[in-house]
Amino acid sequence: MAPAPALRSQQALERYAAQRLAEQNADRVYLGKPPDILLAVPVLRVDLHADGTVRRITVLREPRQAKDTVQLAIAAVHRGAPYGDLSRMPEPRMFVETFLFDEARRFKPRGLQ
Repeated sequence: MAPAPALRSQQALERYAAQRLAEQNADRVYLGKPPDILLAVPVLRVDLHADGTVRRITVLREPRQAKDTVQLAIAAVHRGAPYGDLSRMPEPRMFVETFLFDEARRFKPRGLQ
């Protein structure tokens, strides 16, 4: 596995985090166009330590249906860690990700669009 890159901007972190989510959850992700009707759309704020490990996850939006997708998204975030060397980034070191779940409970990180 390649060493984690040193990220210096919020934009770089958001892009890298979406890529990590997709790579580390390849069997749970779809990369094409999202379906017209989504099963659920949870939104998470992920606070990170300077080494890119997860410090805290906050649910910003819980879907009305398929509430289990929140836990699926949280597990995906943990599988994606670490999210790079963030020691040169100012605090707060965090990103917000929207998970676009389809009927098969596969997701697309909105950051990949």
